[in-house]
Amino acid sequence: MSFRESNPNLTNIALAGASGRMGRLLVEHVLTANDVRLVGALEHAHSPEIGTDVGALVGRPTGVRLTSDARTALAHAHVVIDFSSPTATAGVVAAAAEHGIGCVVGTTGLGDDAKAVIDEASKRIPIVAAPNMSLGVQVLAHVLSETLRLLGDDFDVEIIEAHHREKKDAPSGTALRLADVVKQARDLTSDDLVHGRQGHAAKRTRREVGMHAVRGGDVVGDHTVVLAGDGERIELTHRATSRAVFAAGALRAARWVVGRAPGVYTMTDVLGLPAK
Repeated sequence: MSFRESNPNLTNIALAGASGRMGRLLVEHVLTANDVRLVGALEHAHSPEIGTDVGALVGRPTGVRLTSDARTALAHAHVVIDFSSPTATAGVVAAAAEHGIGCVVGTTGLGDDAKAVIDEASKRIPIVAAPNMSLGVQVLAHVLSETLRLLGDDFDVEIIEAHHREKKDAPSGTALRLADVVKQARDLTSDDLVHGRQGHAAKRTRREVGMHAVRGGDVVGDHTVVLAGDGERIELTHRATSRAVFAAGALRAARWVVGRAPGVYTMTDVLGLPAK
């Protein structure tokens, strides 16, 4: 009898990047849920927490110790949630494919190599990959798509995002996701995105989508889409005031992805929103 068959009512979860800010939040969420169980915790080899009981990091010892060995961390998991780093995600996804388990990728700033690994692994396992796991952001993207459909091409679009001073990638993955919604609605390309403005640039075109990144303080994540027309303006805004919303969304995605067919999924799929 397999480990899963002996525990049919629980979803066994491994966490990659388990000692980081998001990792610790996920530990808390997993330990307070009654339908999932923490069975593995992965960190990079130089982490000072290696060998530590991961639950002890949040004041709830579990017996699950942090390891840098992916095979050990994923051995009994049905799904792994990755909030590690852009350089580590490819290894996590490859290990998930090797074990034949589902994967939820919440790490942002992924390079082309990591994205290629995700695409290849998705031929063997189901993967939910999303730059923002919050429910509200998924609704924002859906509402933006509908708003663009109703307004047509007469409104100029600007996307403004703000994050804490330590965020390295810009624009944020969520801002790029919102830009993708605009590109699809208006048949645009990445060449139509203008990242900030300075000096005496050419007059704004109708196809242009402005992208603006703000970094400072401890801002968790703010995203605003400005649709500016003649005589009126619409602003669609989502503000995350706690990282807990990302942990809750990632855990929801982990429950959903187990048992799915191989492929790359988004939070739109997880929430059952109409595809755009």
